[in-house]
Amino acid sequence: MTYVYPVISRRASGVSVGINLNPNNACNWRCIYCQVPDLKRGSAPAIDLALLEHELRTFLHELLHGRFMLEKVPAEARRINDIALSGNGEPTSAKEFDKVIELIGQITHDLSLPKELKLVLITNGSLIDRTYVQKGLKLMANLNGEVWFKLDSVTEDGRKRINNTRMSLKKVFSNIKLAVSLCPTWLQTCVFETDGMPPSEAETNAYLKFLDCLRQEGIAISGILLYGLARPSLQPEAPRLSKVSMEWMESYAARIKKLGLEVRIHP
Repeated sequence: MTYVYPVISRRASGVSVGINLNPNNACNWRCIYCQVPDLKRGSAPAIDLALLEHELRTFLHELLHGRFMLEKVPAEARRINDIALSGNGEPTSAKEFDKVIELIGQITHDLSLPKELKLVLITNGSLIDRTYVQKGLKLMANLNGEVWFKLDSVTEDGRKRINNTRMSLKKVFSNIKLAVSLCPTWLQTCVFETDGMPPSEAETNAYLKFLDCLRQEGIAISGILLYGLARPSLQPEAPRLSKVSMEWMESYAARIKKLGLEVRIHP
């Protein structure tokens, strides 16, 4: 299918229905740990809403009434866990983003899917201030939605090195504040070793200070999703990257928790 794909997650004990709005493998960032092949700079192409509707209705119907669950999914994971807007680039670069959210809402209503089903947006947060994105996030909030806002570094050097973006910290802060005001928002942070070294103390201290600033400003994020490298990068920097130890990750999570934030570790 062009837009819809399944992810079977034993960890989440369910099937995540992925929606890829960037089938052209184009993104406005280039994260060095990205697993997208032939990644290029750019934005999402025009979305064929009729095709997306057909694919999503067809696949959800198959999950609910067909043999996919029995034949493809382990017994302990035979449930629909969430619908996730992720894929091969920045999903909010699709100009039809708000219409996509409307469509998802209509389909989940028509198929009588459980109200507790999550709708997740995985985003780098750079386009949150666009009107059509804000409209989409407001709709998501009424569909049990969550924003997973990428925040790998709060230093200028770190964002250039890891995400290849020049987005200012002031803009990051403003967009997080805006996202939180529209829809429940988690910060998603990927940690890894570069040339055998984990993130520096300067990097981690700056990150913790930034989180504390959010807290002091009353910006109530839902928590932190702390990720490691699950699969190999397909970017030129791949040979330089490796996993941090579980001990390092747990130690970092403990420091974040001291700020009063929930942390979920995904090594």
